[in-house]
Amino acid sequence: MLARGSRLTELLKQPQFSPLKMEEQVCVIYARHGYLDKLEVSRVRAFESGLLTLLRTKNTDLLDSIRKSSDLSKDDEAKLKGIVEGYTKTFT
Repeated sequence: MLARGSRLTELLKQPQFSPLKMEEQVCVIYARHGYLDKLEVSRVRAFESGLLTLLRTKNTDLLDSIRKSSDLSKDDEAKLKGIVEGYTKTFT
């Protein structure tokens, strides 16, 4: 439980004057649902950066949907789950 808290704390850190957009925060926080458990805390920021790059370049439709609805619908959650699971398998 404490290890998850440490990873969540890392995810919530944002550079000053460069906050994440709401839809990006939703996606990043979703990734804490067990996908970061095997990572060292020091690798969480790299994971977050890579995931955000993937979302911003190849999954803008998902980000747009979350932003427009201000919610994570079941369809969006299923898509996000697939993206995060796929990215987790390739992250080294």
